[in-house]
Amino acid sequence: MTEKQRLKEIRRRRTFAIISHPDAGKTTLTEKLLLFGGAIREAGAVKSNKINRNTMSDFMEIERQRGISVATSVMGFEYNGIKINILDTPGHKDFAEDTYRTLSAVDSAIIVIDVAKGVEEQTEKLVGVCRMRNIPVIVFINKLDRMGLDAVELLDEIEAKLDLKVTPLSWPVGMGPSFKGVFNIFEQKLALFNPHGQQSEDDTVVIRDLDDPQLNRLLDSSAETLREELALVRGVYPDFNVEDYRKGELSPVFYGSAINNFGVKELLDCFIQIAPSPIARETDIRVVEPGEEAFTGFIFKIHANIDPNHRTRIAFIRICSGKFERGKPYYHTRLDREFRFSGPTSFMANKKEVIDEAFPGDVVGVNDNGNFKIGDTLTEGESMRFKGIPNFSPEQFRYLENTDSMKHKQLAKGLEQLMDEGVAQLFVSQQSNRRIIGTVGALQFDVIQYRLEHEYGASCRYEPLNLYKACWMTCPDEKILKEFRLRKARYMALDKYKRDVFMAESPWALNRAMEEFPDIKFHFTSEF
Repeated sequence: MTEKQRLKEIRRRRTFAIISHPDAGKTTLTEKLLLFGGAIREAGAVKSNKINRNTMSDFMEIERQRGISVATSVMGFEYNGIKINILDTPGHKDFAEDTYRTLSAVDSAIIVIDVAKGVEEQTEKLVGVCRMRNIPVIVFINKLDRMGLDAVELLDEIEAKLDLKVTPLSWPVGMGPSFKGVFNIFEQKLALFNPHGQQSEDDTVVIRDLDDPQLNRLLDSSAETLREELALVRGVYPDFNVEDYRKGELSPVFYGSAINNFGVKELLDCFIQIAPSPIARETDIRVVEPGEEAFTGFIFKIHANIDPNHRTRIAFIRICSGKFERGKPYYHTRLDREFRFSGPTSFMANKKEVIDEAFPGDVVGVNDNGNFKIGDTLTEGESMRFKGIPNFSPEQFRYLENTDSMKHKQLAKGLEQLMDEGVAQLFVSQQSNRRIIGTVGALQFDVIQYRLEHEYGASCRYEPLNLYKACWMTCPDEKILKEFRLRKARYMALDKYKRDVFMAESPWALNRAMEEFPDIKFHFTSEF
């Protein structure tokens, strides 16, 4: 492959995450995007009238039972000559850590907002991460076939709560029972809503001039309202500028109904034109550009038992530069050794196929025998580490006890693999030697218990533990650290990498420790 061909492959990649509060329609939107890409023939629904089908991206058994996403799914497909990689993330706040890490592996994001509920708590947190990383954001306002907030009122709420500067690139005609379609400002087209079927090309009418009498015939009394509202949009919101969007300074807004497959094509057609191709990534020593010839990549996700029949563990590599080639040796910078991957795979949720090569922006799965952890970097020999892939300090804690002494090995293996996935963190009390599970949200405890039983044949129970924070510590003076360990022995634990962790009982206890030991630095993420 020539240099020109390789750079062309990079430019045609679009890697993005879909994020939202639970039940905003994120996974449904993902399904419809896959339909347009020909990746699936029929979109599933979490609840169907006659048949209990499940969405393509929710493939874990516990996801099917609860009707929510609990792990990030990776899906790739081709659309109009563009290679699209979607990372469908969990919406539930208890699985936010998986979503935060996923945002380290994407170049842009689509945020889904329920028109009736507006901006919700989890949306605010996730958009905060996007802003922190200057990730370009497109907003999709969903469920226009239901009654909801006024379009302008909702845009005001988005700007106020999410601190985003927005500009509509489509505009709704009515809402709920009176919903007639959307006007595509980006392409100057009117798409008419058909509530009994899916959107087709026949439902789209090109309207270059809003004074076109055809508009009156198609929309009746709604035509004049649309003209007035579009005049307001032009007067209030800035013109769309693709560079401002790519810098994270302007967020285009689209309207539609994902469940009816309406407004999704407008979103997708615009996205492939404006969304950035793979962007540069920062390491501890330099910035890596996607066009560099040498391969680099990092592990942002590990998933055990993605195929229950084979009990394999898959590490997901986001490729940052160069070209990944099957069977070629790559340098694992943390372990200081080389690995070859004989069967690297691309994904359509839990379905995978072996690939020979991949390019920046792509996500590749490789078999993992316990050699990888989240954040590991692979290169062609250069020693570096990509930044921005931390573990967060847990917010909920419980003691974990084995309830079947005959399954000790199964429990140990299950805990090791699930902790490597990043679903939670395992600490061992240095005083009692008891195992402590720390999570960002309570629902993770149910997921761990369920997966230990159904994937590893191990059973456990929890005991309550009232803690405030788990903090990692650093200090240039080892004597001070030793004194701290002695004085706070009751509250000390080790994490899975044998690092000291202070388990603070309350905000007061943490502040007191900080005052007593000003030379010790307390860290609330594992990246230090």
